[in-house]
Amino acid sequence: MKKALILIYLAVIVFTYGCKKEVKSDNPFFNTYDTPFQVPPFEQIKTVHFMPAFLKGFEEQKKEVKTIINNPGEPTFGNTIKAFAYSGQLLQRVSSVFGALNSANTNDSLQAINRELSPISSKYRDDINLNDTLFSKIKSIYENKAKFKLTEEEKKVLDDTYKDFVRSGAALSPEDKDKLRKINKDLSLLSVQFGQNLLAETNGFNLVIDKKEDLSGLPEGVITQAAGMAKSLKMDGKWVFTLQVPSMTPFLQYSDRRDLRQKLFTGYFMKGDNDNNHDNKAIIAKIAKLRVERSHLLGYDSFADFVLERTMAKTPEKVYTFLGQVWDAALPVAKAEAAAQQELINKEGGKFKLAPWDWWYYNEKIKKEKYDLDDEVMRPYFKIDNVMEGMFYVANQLYGLTFSRRTDIPKYHPDVNTFEVQRSGKHVGILMIDNYPRLSKRGGAWCGAYRGQSRDIDGKMINPIVTMVTNSTPPSDGKPALLTSEEASTLFHEFGHALAALLSDKTYPGGSLPRDFVELPSQIMEHWVLEPEVLKVYAKHFQTGEVIPAELVDKLVKSGKFNTGFQTVEYLAAALLDMEYHSIKEPVDIDIRDFEKKAMDKYGLIPEIKPRYSSTYFNHIWAGGYSAGYYGYIWCEVLDADAFQAFKETGNIFNKEVAARFEKEILSKGGTKDPLDMYIAFRGKQPSIDALLINRGLK
Repeated sequence: MKKALILIYLAVIVFTYGCKKEVKSDNPFFNTYDTPFQVPPFEQIKTVHFMPAFLKGFEEQKKEVKTIINNPGEPTFGNTIKAFAYSGQLLQRVSSVFGALNSANTNDSLQAINRELSPISSKYRDDINLNDTLFSKIKSIYENKAKFKLTEEEKKVLDDTYKDFVRSGAALSPEDKDKLRKINKDLSLLSVQFGQNLLAETNGFNLVIDKKEDLSGLPEGVITQAAGMAKSLKMDGKWVFTLQVPSMTPFLQYSDRRDLRQKLFTGYFMKGDNDNNHDNKAIIAKIAKLRVERSHLLGYDSFADFVLERTMAKTPEKVYTFLGQVWDAALPVAKAEAAAQQELINKEGGKFKLAPWDWWYYNEKIKKEKYDLDDEVMRPYFKIDNVMEGMFYVANQLYGLTFSRRTDIPKYHPDVNTFEVQRSGKHVGILMIDNYPRLSKRGGAWCGAYRGQSRDIDGKMINPIVTMVTNSTPPSDGKPALLTSEEASTLFHEFGHALAALLSDKTYPGGSLPRDFVELPSQIMEHWVLEPEVLKVYAKHFQTGEVIPAELVDKLVKSGKFNTGFQTVEYLAAALLDMEYHSIKEPVDIDIRDFEKKAMDKYGLIPEIKPRYSSTYFNHIWAGGYSAGYYGYIWCEVLDADAFQAFKETGNIFNKEVAARFEKEILSKGGTKDPLDMYIAFRGKQPSIDALLINRGLK
């Protein structure tokens, strides 16, 4: 009888446990993802799921941090630093999905959540970062680190954790902590508002053409694309050009209508500066002022001093010196390019002075005359699927990676292409590629992750889920997406970021590279785009399959240093504008238009060129994490030009030994080592600016 009762009791336990195991929450974030490779189940995730998941994530990490604080034992790396590194798993999971969707596929509801979430998130971060007891434990370990037997990565994690807390205000007085909380809350809200205003401004302007004669000069493919855009906006029979680069740039290149070029370009550079509900000038002034106040609280002269302390450059002075060297080399070249365009205008009988909206048009004419090269002639050889195959080929030759298209994995939008990445038959990660513009996607291109690579707390590998996002020319009129060579370079660029995420080999979650190093893995990939060995693989005519003719490649390579004065100067103007804003040493009210004009006049920017990003749509620095760091792209170009030379010097752009060293010393390290040490370990020496100047044709 007793045996029977025991069996019944065990059966009840098993049944009860089984039932509990089967019970799932209506909120997908609270369940283990039942999908291939535990990719987020996008079709199940609804807007209403985010806020409850965030709130629960906040509470879970608070409990985890409380456990660390209340631990009566002596603080150690394991019970404090490691425990903190692995806290907040749910929060990280929901944050990665929300952040990615809000950038690539947003809507009014997601934007409303972002506004509501911003002050809550700011307070939550401050509650942790400004906790005296937690900081005292971290400080104790940091000051006594010699007695702990730490790996190289653990030393870096400890160092970063301690400095993160100090730089977040952990050592401030109670009064200053209260001031910092208020500033952080305000900055968080302003940043969100800036980004949402910019998206509204970008989507709020269209150049609508309803007369066929106004399309004069435009290639058929550009016209077809504009008709397709008009149709999607329910304007059948018209042509629409937007402020998205794949739509705007061809119009500026080819349209004979100078007045319409001016209208479109003005719509672009006036984004956020139209004195309407989406104007960003007051927001920028507040952000700049608050950043100075925050920097002073933390003991720095300016926000640039604060940011650059943890970069390769270290100081604003070094950044200014570097940018000045390149500016002095590039500005005369840009002036010569402007003079050549003005000469052409005069030759054609144009009685006007070259303006910014004329640059692409006359530049295209000169390029065609000089190199007999037209972007539209190149497009048929750059079918987007083939370009992706080309970058996969390069990754295979360098690192032995293979990319297999998967159709059984959830995706957040029909445009997304999903690939499983393997090496030697072993799973490496998942790569999602989202290529085309839409109203729900912000402009530009970027790479992120729904899950970063690390090992769990028991040492088991966690493979990454990486996402690549661009705004490339979409398919139109039954034709596939056909890219310019510049758009192909953008794909390779973001793929370089993706490779760094896929080939990361670290233990602890989190960690990041400084802005003036993080672009090295992406920019070096651009060097393979036009290499003949690579072009043979992917640059095939989308209709005939013919490999791009050698003479076209020759023209493309020869034109590679054409217009580099303009390209360098418009970029540097934006980088210098960023530095000028963030080198302000007193929290004063500034007039944005006046500040930008004086900054550009200071460096002698010619009126024919506008900064790549004017203040009111400079998302990188006001809402994108590149404040006092936009210079990093060209700083990294010094590195990538020198690093690619390591391959060229061997006579083999796919040299396995060099690739293995680049993976080991750069790609796999993540933020686990000092970047300069990483570079020297790869290259054996520090890079020189000469490689950059030669690469750009400025020397």
